[in-house]
Amino acid sequence: MEQLKERKDVDPRFTWDFTDLFPTDEAWEQELESLKAEVAGFAGVKGTLGDSAASLKAGLDRYYALQQRLELAFVYAMFHASTDNGDPKNQRMQGLAQQLLAKAQQAASFLEPEILAIPSEKLDAYMQEPELALYRHNVEDITRARAHTLPAEQEALLSQFAEAAGTPDQVFTMLENVDIEFADVIDENGNPSPLSNGNYGVYRESKNQAVRKDAFEKLHGAFHKHINTIAANYTGQVRFDNAYARIRGYNSACEAALFSANVPLSVYDSLVEAIHGALPTMRRYLELRKKVLGLDELNMYDLYVPMVDEIEYPMPYEEGKALVKKALAPLGERYGELLDKAFAERWIDVYENKGKSSGAYSCGVYGVHSFVLLNYTDTLDDAFTLAHELGHAMHSYFSNEAQEYANSNYFITVAEVASTVNEVLLTKYLLATETDPRRRAYVLNHFLEGFRTTVFRQTLFAEFERKAHELDQNGTPLTAEVLSGIYHDLNALYYDGATVNPLQDVEWARIPHFYNAFYVYQYATGFCSAVAIANDILTTGDASRYLKFLTTGGSDYPLEELKIAGVDLTKPDTVASAMQVFSDSLDELEKLLTK
Repeated sequence: MEQLKERKDVDPRFTWDFTDLFPTDEAWEQELESLKAEVAGFAGVKGTLGDSAASLKAGLDRYYALQQRLELAFVYAMFHASTDNGDPKNQRMQGLAQQLLAKAQQAASFLEPEILAIPSEKLDAYMQEPELALYRHNVEDITRARAHTLPAEQEALLSQFAEAAGTPDQVFTMLENVDIEFADVIDENGNPSPLSNGNYGVYRESKNQAVRKDAFEKLHGAFHKHINTIAANYTGQVRFDNAYARIRGYNSACEAALFSANVPLSVYDSLVEAIHGALPTMRRYLELRKKVLGLDELNMYDLYVPMVDEIEYPMPYEEGKALVKKALAPLGERYGELLDKAFAERWIDVYENKGKSSGAYSCGVYGVHSFVLLNYTDTLDDAFTLAHELGHAMHSYFSNEAQEYANSNYFITVAEVASTVNEVLLTKYLLATETDPRRRAYVLNHFLEGFRTTVFRQTLFAEFERKAHELDQNGTPLTAEVLSGIYHDLNALYYDGATVNPLQDVEWARIPHFYNAFYVYQYATGFCSAVAIANDILTTGDASRYLKFLTTGGSDYPLEELKIAGVDLTKPDTVASAMQVFSDSLDELEKLLTK
């Protein structure tokens, strides 16, 4: 593999156009100074919210206008840092933006307590006024959290820790993307080849088991060298999570995290229960993989290599774009036009470069458009990642277009639905157009891997998070040995039939999502929801309910928004139905591979 390019050497056609946000860095600096004054002046709102409905509206208007400007300034710095975390200029910009956000949080910390201090009858009367209709859901959400909101002075004190609370995540980001060093992998030709977080996925799909093993051991071995430091850092994250939950009167950090989206713990519990019930099917899938690959022993580094041998499925970026657009045609003409805009107007930062954040993400910017980060390596998996992130991008675009800023940000609970609908539609398109049995088997293998990595694996992650937080809550020190022990036991349960290598026990140490507690379960619920929605679209030929769902933003609670698209996560049907699709797809793959 080629050495990674410096950011300055990347073709601009495949990079973000930052001028869509600010014309120059100097314009951003000027806005930052202006925002500092606005943040300082926001204290003038304090003490006015209960005076009248008009005063409440004026305060909320000013708050959301400030938030919109802050978001624009913050993402400009964040996007620069994502493209080269090692650049001191980018580090400075992100640091300044984070400091300002923390100050803004402190300045606005009185808002919710002051609204809650308004007598209920008086507040209810205010909210019936037409001019406050825009904020009804937001105020309802604040009053729902009445029991967990502190007096204004205590909220102000707690907000002082907001910036410090992000330290574990920042430490991990710097370690993962800048400071950690990986030894070269010995490739298929016996030559040393650079290893990075971004290209690890290519190595683990190598047909040569020695290459897969070498990449696995060198990647996880690098994290193992820092395992005690990472354990201490992650313990800090868990302690922050538990402290905030305890201070606000929640029974657990998990309950606190789910409360924000009004999701009952029963949804989390029922997901875990349903996945445990499907583990025999996962065992059958692993047995098939072991048999097809001709292995006496199935190791953790054998889980990603395609089971169908001698199938080349290269997917250069231009071909990937064309494939994704065809697959998403059932979502309508306007959806396709927006995809064209994303491709043509540099919404997407395509290729890996030195210092660039690993993985992929999408971030919608209100009043502008969405920004998609990739680390594209010309594989079919990368085309699926492109479809996935464009799902996020279009969800944000439709929500931002339909909703006022105050109601535009959708909850994390529904964040993975639109992205996974696109992945399922791409899978179905490939299965509908591919006649070669071996290629069909390849696509089915990919689909089943989606279930394994997005439903089973993310539920495993969800269990790890919960166990780690519960142990800390109960006074058990979270040493590297303890955390690796939890992870080992869960892998042994979920991957019964495979050999859980000792280095697999430290995989938890390289998962960035663990620094955003109790996020990952929503990948699993989102995937199961998406399977149901995509099947409905393809069966009925009607995407209207789904497209309406995409416009809801944060105007309602996520479980209610999903009902618009025909999904009810409070019932076990959605996950159970998805597990049946997993089983049926496995049946078809077994038949194809037997032939």
